[in-house]
Amino acid sequence: MRNLLFGILAVASVCILLCAQDRADRSDLAVVGRIKAEAFDNSQVMDTLEHLTDQYGPRLTASPEWHEAADWAVKRLQSYGVDARLEKWGTPARSWSLKRASVEVLEPRYSPLVAAPLAWSDVTHGVKTAEVIFAQYGTGRRTLDPRKAQEELDKFMAEWKGKLRGKIVLISPVRRVDPAAKPLFRRYTSQELSDLAEAPAPLLKAPVDLKNLKFPDTEDLEELIQFNASLPAWVHEQLRKRREALAARRAKFFQDEGAVAIINSDQRAHDSLLFAEAAGPYDAKETPAVPTFVVTQEQYNRILRLLDDKVPVKLRVDLEADVSTDNQDAYNIVGEIPGGAKKDELIMIGGHFDSWHTGTGATDNGAGSAVMMEVVRILKALNLRMDRTVRIALWSGEEEGLLGSKAYVKEHFGDPETMQLTAQHQKLSGYFNLDNGSGKIRGVYLQDNDAMRPVFEGWLSAFRDEGVTTVSIRNTGGTDHLSFDAVGLPGFQFIQDPLDYGTLTHHSDMDTFDHVQGPDLMQAAAVIATVVYDAANRVEMLPRKELPKPWPAPESSSTAPAGTN
Repeated sequence: MRNLLFGILAVASVCILLCAQDRADRSDLAVVGRIKAEAFDNSQVMDTLEHLTDQYGPRLTASPEWHEAADWAVKRLQSYGVDARLEKWGTPARSWSLKRASVEVLEPRYSPLVAAPLAWSDVTHGVKTAEVIFAQYGTGRRTLDPRKAQEELDKFMAEWKGKLRGKIVLISPVRRVDPAAKPLFRRYTSQELSDLAEAPAPLLKAPVDLKNLKFPDTEDLEELIQFNASLPAWVHEQLRKRREALAARRAKFFQDEGAVAIINSDQRAHDSLLFAEAAGPYDAKETPAVPTFVVTQEQYNRILRLLDDKVPVKLRVDLEADVSTDNQDAYNIVGEIPGGAKKDELIMIGGHFDSWHTGTGATDNGAGSAVMMEVVRILKALNLRMDRTVRIALWSGEEEGLLGSKAYVKEHFGDPETMQLTAQHQKLSGYFNLDNGSGKIRGVYLQDNDAMRPVFEGWLSAFRDEGVTTVSIRNTGGTDHLSFDAVGLPGFQFIQDPLDYGTLTHHSDMDTFDHVQGPDLMQAAAVIATVVYDAANRVEMLPRKELPKPWPAPESSSTAPAGTN
């Protein structure tokens, strides 16, 4: 009888705990109502974003513009009552701050070109005029395969050695400018969200290494993105290092050969300058790339047609930038709202604060940064009780390979290479990220963490009438939640409406305040503030996946999707 009583009590205790947890995974609708009212009626998200973009502009990692914007953001967070600061994580890059740039056709007829310089280009040391030659580099097809990229560089160097001195070199192939067949601006349809909620077909897995890994041979950017998201962290890191080594070797070749400048064509659309990213190495220990520009496809094709007709073309180029001779300190922005009963446990939110330089970094990722700042403003303004400490982190170095968040995770939580974990690893419940433009939230990627499905379904149910309907088991790549996932911590990126992010603004001169949707950011702030409040007060820590294994040594075997050829 006594054993039976103990058994009944034990079962009752478990039921009480489970019921309590079930209630914790269903949002308190009274609190949700208060959060929505604050987010919609008293929003400051667009004011924050306007300061970051219009007043401070682009925020290239290690640049003066990044530091000025970061100092402002810290003060803004402090004005909300948040304990905010800058936290140094390394010296990854030379400082590069654009001052002046232009590209003009002088012969056979004058024509100004719509051109953007690429970051970390060397300067022209005054205005330079030179003849143009066409020296095609590669096939123009997108590839993730480091072997193919190396083969293309070897072939180019062998063919053009001794032929580039004093020339402006056009290196992109001819591309057709087809009429736009897809809308530039769109939202997810119900069918697309339903498809996203479906688990992808299982992939056959086999022991692979970088020598034997098969990369898709495709021009479909979406296919490459999906394949890239399926790769384990160690492969991503090896590919990043190889890309950097290749960029350094290419930059040294053009400098040694005495090229005056390099001209690329717009690779994705003819409506704006896209892929205006890095010219070459950002590490000051490497030879800088010669002045490099991207121009619209139409203007680029015209020059190629003139050269093909044996008509000489002469360009005038000018690029002035403040460039440091050594690598500069880089920082993340960190702030906290102290918790109550479980203040030693953490909920983290974030997004990357750095941007490219041709626009003002509004949709990538001023929008995500402004939303996360608004989330902590809402939580402080409402003075909501939260058991766990809430920490915001706005990263630098994301555009160069998630460098800021990787360094932070390694210092605070664990090293993915060795899987040596810190004591704080057990104290982080979860990390939530926003970095896919300014579209409103439509759901969340579970990152293969099935145990989080009922948790998110409960939290997000209060926003179904706001379009938040989709919980997807899929992985999504390319942003800072991956740094947390790499050491087995729950890290999540929200599903957002695409809008014109992939067609117009991403890494483009069009990445400006005018392409941001204010109501969408207000909705995102309300959703994330609710998720953070619920996570901070959940009875248990968020469920975790099995810890990853330490990274294999370079070139050794591991298990990853084999891909297709």
